[in-house]
Amino acid sequence: MPPPPLTVWYDGACPLCTREIALMRRLNRAGRIEFVDVAEPDASCPIDPAVLLARFHAREDGVLLSGAAAFAAMWRAIPVLRPLGLLARNRRVLGALEWAYVRFLRVRPALQRLAR
Repeated sequence: MPPPPLTVWYDGACPLCTREIALMRRLNRAGRIEFVDVAEPDASCPIDPAVLLARFHAREDGVLLSGAAAFAAMWRAIPVLRPLGLLARNRRVLGALEWAYVRFLRVRPALQRLAR
């Protein structure tokens, strides 16, 4: 069986990330996404794990994506979210999503503390 067309790296030590990935796993009924927990010692990482933990990353069709582009790739792989992922192929939409993601990263540590 060929590998899934999309690989997603996530921070399994982050309570926000684990909740979101749990939802994405449930929606990934077709098995199109391989989820890799970077916090696991044996995780297979294409780049430095610290870099993977700083931003959300995914590999789609052999291309490593980060931030909003990685989220959009994940959405495209899940049928119910696919329209959002396709919309994010628009440069302006992706730019707005990236703008929001960068601002989210600033408050992520506080949100993580609240989620614990």
